[in-house]
Amino acid sequence: MGGGKRQLLNEIRNYYPFNTGVTKYAEPFIGGGAVLFDILNNYDLEEYYINDINRDLINFYKVLKDDVSSFIEELYMIKNDYEKLIDIKSRKGYYNKMRFEYNSFFFEDCNVIRRAAIFLFLNKICFNGLYRVNKNGLFNTPVCKCKTNFLNFDFDNIFLVSEKLKNVNIMNGPYSILEDFVDDCTFVYLDPPYRKLPGKSNFIQYSEFVFSDYDQVELSLFFKRLDKKGAKLLMSNSDPKNTDDTDSFFDNLYDGYNIKRVYTHRLISSINSVRNNKISEILVSNF
Repeated sequence: MGGGKRQLLNEIRNYYPFNTGVTKYAEPFIGGGAVLFDILNNYDLEEYYINDINRDLINFYKVLKDDVSSFIEELYMIKNDYEKLIDIKSRKGYYNKMRFEYNSFFFEDCNVIRRAAIFLFLNKICFNGLYRVNKNGLFNTPVCKCKTNFLNFDFDNIFLVSEKLKNVNIMNGPYSILEDFVDDCTFVYLDPPYRKLPGKSNFIQYSEFVFSDYDQVELSLFFKRLDKKGAKLLMSNSDPKNTDDTDSFFDNLYDGYNIKRVYTHRLISSINSVRNNKISEILVSNF
């Protein structure tokens, strides 16, 4: 879990403030949860709060936390059905059928356990494991060109994740929903939808809610409100200077805070000059 942030994790660990009296953790954009689970594995804090606007992601976490055995049973049934298919055409047809069922959940109430299981299946089998939706919020990533019908779910790890989530408060809403929880004993990691770089494909639209420059400005105001409460804050985002040395959007937005540029590998990009090369991202902190 949390593949998108694994490259940054070593850098992010340098900011952990848990030897300074911090006893709470909040993550308003939980995503894959790499930072959350790193903290759960290495620290014993008093309170944890996570949130995301993506309702299916939050449903997935809640099912893992509250009913992991039923989730595993559902996942086994999907795995068995899929592994009976012997050719690429049949597997593609099964994937498209599951994607259609998953998207039907957007418009009606459904079995939350099956919804969570299909969510994981689609993320496992879709192209490059990339979660993408259209403007209506419907999942539309195509299937990968799978050469095998074997589905490798780590069921032991799923049970471990469930145990880790037992003491985590899980919420579904705008990032500001966590504001009241935050105080001067809280470490907050913010990983919002990254600002789109010029020329970059918008392949990974995370939800039906587009995160514009206006939203980035609103987020900076939220950051400043939490700063006034005395919280320890860290935010990651794209670095506009990768494509335009004169673009100081974030430097201006977070003037007065600490901005560090770190380097990662870009996996998907339409910018030929940076495809598969190391490019910089930013980490903004108030300490």
